[in-house]
Amino acid sequence: MAKKDTLKALVNRDISEEVSELLLTKYNPLSAISAASLEDLVAIGLSEETAEDTLTKIGKRTARTSAGTAKAKKPVPEVKTEVMEEVFNERIFTPAESKLKEIADRQGANLPMKIISEIANVVEKSDLSPEIYEKLIATANRMYTSHLMDKNESTGVMAAHSLGEPGTQMNMRTFHYAGVANINVTQGLPRLIEIVDARRVPSTPSMEIPLIGIAAEDESVARHVASEIEVTSLLDIASVETDITNMRLIITPNTRKMDQRDLNLEEIVERLNKVKAIRGLVKLSDFQIVITSDEPSYKKLQIMYDAVRNAKIKGIDGIARAVLSKVGGSWKIITEGSNLKEVLKIEGVNANKVMTNSILEVADVLGIEAARNSIIREAMGTLGEAGLDVDIRHIMLVADLMTNDGQVKAIGRHGVSGKKSSVLARAAFEITAAHLLHAAMVGEVDNLEGVTENIIVGQPVTLGTGAVNLIYTPKKGENE
Repeated sequence: MAKKDTLKALVNRDISEEVSELLLTKYNPLSAISAASLEDLVAIGLSEETAEDTLTKIGKRTARTSAGTAKAKKPVPEVKTEVMEEVFNERIFTPAESKLKEIADRQGANLPMKIISEIANVVEKSDLSPEIYEKLIATANRMYTSHLMDKNESTGVMAAHSLGEPGTQMNMRTFHYAGVANINVTQGLPRLIEIVDARRVPSTPSMEIPLIGIAAEDESVARHVASEIEVTSLLDIASVETDITNMRLIITPNTRKMDQRDLNLEEIVERLNKVKAIRGLVKLSDFQIVITSDEPSYKKLQIMYDAVRNAKIKGIDGIARAVLSKVGGSWKIITEGSNLKEVLKIEGVNANKVMTNSILEVADVLGIEAARNSIIREAMGTLGEAGLDVDIRHIMLVADLMTNDGQVKAIGRHGVSGKKSSVLARAAFEITAAHLLHAAMVGEVDNLEGVTENIIVGQPVTLGTGAVNLIYTPKKGENE
């Protein structure tokens, strides 16, 4: 580290320039200063207090060693770690499930329990003969095995083709209304690109918030819940005038708009008093709110005005609008903007069914499995809106690939494609020369196991018929 960089690092840690320059006469890297003892720093001309303070600021705390000045170290309290209790919820099968499972085991049918449960739910209340049960399992097993992927099938290539080819049929500039006026949600190819790119914030974040209880039935209660969610700024409910003569701001609330958002004057004053630039300057005068500057300065007045007009009075950060929509006899809220963590806390919201189109937000709040399901749902919904029928298993494979290591990765050079083990596959995707040069420098080996790298070198791909070798031994004749 150059001396000027070390000097800058010391100054950034609130160490004076004089002390920093004195330290640099003997020690150059920051690590060298950190490794020095208290006596070493005192020896170059620093006082004992300054030396100890310096070591503390750069991340090393040292007790004084001279007699009578040693500080007793505070004992670190032991943190008692409680052993987590393991909870087992054993699945209890219904009589129909047990009967079907027994038949499947007897027939040697390797059916997933989900399929057996779905069949059991349908036939549970039906009085069917044992022969019908046998036929049901046999037919389900035949259909299930016929839909299984063949061994050595190129599933990745098929999934990529099945998503990429329909994507070319989609309109590049597709927006649609989410069932209500003026809530634009990106759809079509731009939305599909957002999903596979794992964008942190979608271009048009939106939430679908079903309501529960009275809020789902009564429009006025639903409107109250929407007002708790939608961000309300001061300019949404009041007008702000600047009185330059008296160096003050006069806020005139709109009664009708305040009633719509369930606000009163006291709440507005309380909220404005929390804004840093005008704290303690807000007073209620009749039906107006007056903010008087504490110094005769036009700049201060302008700062106050900017702080007031952008002040949030109520609502959840990130949600610009919340619009009511009635579906199937119950009310739900469509939002412009997304904040899943805070919306789940609002009373009247059906937390189990709240949806957001921000996949990374789902991963942060609900976990990686929820994010995987969100990718599948969003991709299927986007393709469905365009009238494209893609098998869900292709999308499930892509979702699994994006989330298999516990984080949502993009399908790109910073995610799945950039992390491939094959040098040639990475080079074929992007920045060819850089990948090949780096691989040559570090001596990387490509075992040519994938599709791309085998096509590049011009040999059969180890998939399908290329995954097996046939050996023919002809029969020898009598005289051979």
